[in-house]
Amino acid sequence: MLYVETPLTPEIRAAATLAWGVTGEAERLHGGEESAAHRLGDHVIRVGPAWRAAAESEWCHAIARHAAATLPEAVAPLPAPDGTTVIMVAGRPISCWPYVTGSWPDSGVPAQRVAGARLLARLHESLADCRPGPRPAPAFQESGLYGDPPPDAAGLDDPALDRWLAAFHVTHPLRHPLHGDFYTGNTLARDDEIVAVLDWDETFVGAPELELAAAALEWGDDVNGPSEEFVAAYHEAGGTAARLDEESLAQLVRHKLRREYAYFHKAVAAGVAHDAEDLEYHHTRVALFHQLRP
Repeated sequence: MLYVETPLTPEIRAAATLAWGVTGEAERLHGGEESAAHRLGDHVIRVGPAWRAAAESEWCHAIARHAAATLPEAVAPLPAPDGTTVIMVAGRPISCWPYVTGSWPDSGVPAQRVAGARLLARLHESLADCRPGPRPAPAFQESGLYGDPPPDAAGLDDPALDRWLAAFHVTHPLRHPLHGDFYTGNTLARDDEIVAVLDWDETFVGAPELELAAAALEWGDDVNGPSEEFVAAYHEAGGTAARLDEESLAQLVRHKLRREYAYFHKAVAAGVAHDAEDLEYHHTRVALFHQLRP
């Protein structure tokens, strides 16, 4: 996986010190496909992409702060003196977050996989009453979600999937904010306990069943697909998503895989050169898209 290398420039550091009082030696934290995270003592400065507007980040941050009010693991941004959570520096959205110690959990460890599912259930509960209004710009996962063929994934054109998605959303009307990218790389663990959920850039309002399916895939494996253990643990913990039959789970996972396909080709068009491991992963996920076809 390729990560951005956006630096913490002197201009950004000066602005962050003025807004949040952060100082100290900077350490680039591992990860970040679009935003770069730099640790300064007990804080993390996130440097977002130049194409992301402040209003979009503020909208996502408001959902994080709503979750954090009742969910201790939800890491939310710190407000600047004027109450906003984003400052713009050189055209980039900059935000400040508390630093949490931990490491990425291992979805191959059953205890950590179950802990991730239980956390997602509690996260959905914490967001069930959140009404943020329309997102300023659609999230990447929303393209094609309601039955319109996604124009950026023509290579995986599937009219039957499009029709199924449209029908599914008619029969599953519950909507509330979702994290949008609930995978191990956006969580932190200590021992077998998940202690933090991070990175709210992809949050959007949608059916919780969609996120359950996507997360079950991320905490499952690339060959066999979503983890049934993850789904069962989620429901045992009282998450808001309805129970899914085998076809529904597979079709929602296929939507997730089609968005991954689109993201891969978006990166290629932007000049990203994927290595052999990235290419193998991409081909495996495309194969899974076809394998899970009902």
